[in-house]
Amino acid sequence: MELLTVPAVAKLNLFLHIVGQRADGYHNLQTLFQFVDYGDELSFQLKSSEIITLSCSEPALESADNLVVQAARLLREQASGTLSGIHIHIDKKLPFGGGLGGGSSDAATTLLALRHLWQLPLSDRQLEQIGLQLGADVPVFLRGHAAFAEGIGEQLTPATPPCPWYLIVHPGVQISTPSIFKHPDLIRNHAPLQWPHWSWETTSNDCEVLVRKLYPEVAKALDWLVEYAPSRLTGTGACLFGHFDNELDARAALQRMPAQWTGFVARGLNENPVCQQLRQASTVNLTNQD
Repeated sequence: MELLTVPAVAKLNLFLHIVGQRADGYHNLQTLFQFVDYGDELSFQLKSSEIITLSCSEPALESADNLVVQAARLLREQASGTLSGIHIHIDKKLPFGGGLGGGSSDAATTLLALRHLWQLPLSDRQLEQIGLQLGADVPVFLRGHAAFAEGIGEQLTPATPPCPWYLIVHPGVQISTPSIFKHPDLIRNHAPLQWPHWSWETTSNDCEVLVRKLYPEVAKALDWLVEYAPSRLTGTGACLFGHFDNELDARAALQRMPAQWTGFVARGLNENPVCQQLRQASTVNLTNQD
């Protein structure tokens, strides 16, 4: 049976402004999403049975609650007729609860890969509507392009920020996104930015002040990284990133990183590589049919 292996890369929030809170409790955001060339890897093996199964290099994530399984089930519900079963394996590299969108990226990659393998006639818009049920960050991975996002993160405008090298640091703590957004001390009144007028110097992450206060290890890591490069929290954390002009300087800083933290160097991307890979695979399939 056909085997497909594809990437599920991380994202960064180059800035994150909270411009208000809605009556339903959700927050109105302004953020700039960019991908990096590092992430999880997912393999999809078609099966003769109709069962959806999951394995993972991190056994604790092998659960029916995993967004990957939820994505596969939601997609199957949208299809008519009988579909083959699927076994999905996640080679997990991105930290859980790190603000890098690992779960959302895995879910988006699952939707894209299964639409391809099951040959489903679903439009990009229909796929995004399914993805939004799984999480506010899923649509940007599905659309596959760096984007300025508003609303709860689902209103996307394509963007082409610079693609520097990043050193991304995980200071060894997990942060619950809901706990940050529910906290009374969170900044919620950032003046709206007039896109596309932005710069690193005129933007910020509105979660950073609160996360620094609640998680001293994050504050320590930010204070260390800023000695090497302009640095910022991504999402609600716990990961943070500094941007560098070249790979050599980023790797030199990584070599000096305190041993109690983990990190990696990656290049910024304005295109999600899974979208490019599946487009090429579809083109090959059509050529073969001709």
